[in-house]
Amino acid sequence: MKVTPQRLAVIRCLEGNSSHPSAEQIHRAVTRSFPAISLATVYNTLETLEKIEAVRSVYLTGGRRHYDPEMRPHHHAVCRRCQRIEDVFPETGDPVPVPATVRGRFAEVTPMVLYRGTCADCASSSSP
Repeated sequence: MKVTPQRLAVIRCLEGNSSHPSAEQIHRAVTRSFPAISLATVYNTLETLEKIEAVRSVYLTGGRRHYDPEMRPHHHAVCRRCQRIEDVFPETGDPVPVPATVRGRFAEVTPMVLYRGTCADCASSSSP
């Protein structure tokens, strides 16, 4: 992968970013440094990063694709109100068994649980 200033900006935007941004959010952040960067460049960079397993895409809210630089196995929790996404790491191994029917039809299965609820911030802001 050729390292260009634009690609580097996308990578830096993702480094340590646990907010699971969409390509559009990454584009908005990167345009502060590179006003002329196109959304297509951001998408192409994300696609390349996904191919080299430096980032993974996840579909968590409203069918939108989000990007997660955390490559260790984990799950996600999404707030129903503010849509905040948080990583959830299993306490002991992966507690989600992969059914034999799935193992028989898919290779390299990684279970991912999606928890939906109300985050503490939203819950406390709505309480009397």
